[in-house]
Amino acid sequence: MSNRLSNAIWVAVAGVILVGGCAVESEQGTDLLAVGPELENLTISSEQARLAIESAGGLDAWVRAKQIQLACVTTFYQEDGTYYLTEQLYEIFPWSNAVRISGDEPRGEYAWEFQEGRFGVLQGESHYDGLLVGVDNGCIADGILSVITAPVRLLDKAVDSKWAAEMVKLEGQWYRPIKRVAKAGVDGAENLLRDAGFYQKRSSGRVDMVLFRCGGPEDVLIVRGYDYTLLGKDGVMIPSKIEAFKADPSGRVRHRIIQIDVKQVNVR
Repeated sequence: MSNRLSNAIWVAVAGVILVGGCAVESEQGTDLLAVGPELENLTISSEQARLAIESAGGLDAWVRAKQIQLACVTTFYQEDGTYYLTEQLYEIFPWSNAVRISGDEPRGEYAWEFQEGRFGVLQGESHYDGLLVGVDNGCIADGILSVITAPVRLLDKAVDSKWAAEMVKLEGQWYRPIKRVAKAGVDGAENLLRDAGFYQKRSSGRVDMVLFRCGGPEDVLIVRGYDYTLLGKDGVMIPSKIEAFKADPSGRVRHRIIQIDVKQVNVR
């Protein structure tokens, strides 16, 4: 697609879902993934989760955020320095642990969905030439979902979260790495987790970086959030810019593969 940024990006990208009809809706017309938490069972059981939630708008704001639509300009980078610019719609469902990604490429419209550890194609194809960056699409979707909804991910009932023994310093900021492990005796808990680390700023409590091992020992993905924005009065805070990087097994960045710039937001 052209490098020109369309002023009508929200209409153009959101139209993919409206025309394609990929969302599964109830009889009332609401997306079945757009649900809130089970309030009677909702507890903040760890200090990691408390700090992450307080730094991102508070628990009440996240309880109300059932669906977040992000119209974005996304840049895919290759190792040789070339890049591909396109428009995408990201639909985030925090409490369903899901993200739906859609767009319109020269070969047609597409819609992908990642939910609770599983990646699937709702429309179109699973791969498009300009969008290939050498990392599994499911792992990329998991990383993007996790950095946006980190406060909710730390509340997953099937997961225990623990701080690492030592802090790390990244770009002048101190972070406390968080390791998530499946709770013993919870059916299917392993399916929700990749080998991943969440990185929580010591200064603010915000989780703005995740590191995922996507399969093989060389397949390491780092996703970072920047320029956090409050979505309306008493709303949640999410990044307005997201970058994903390939890294070596030690976590050292090799090169950037994706940059997502959010241009329009709609919260439901």
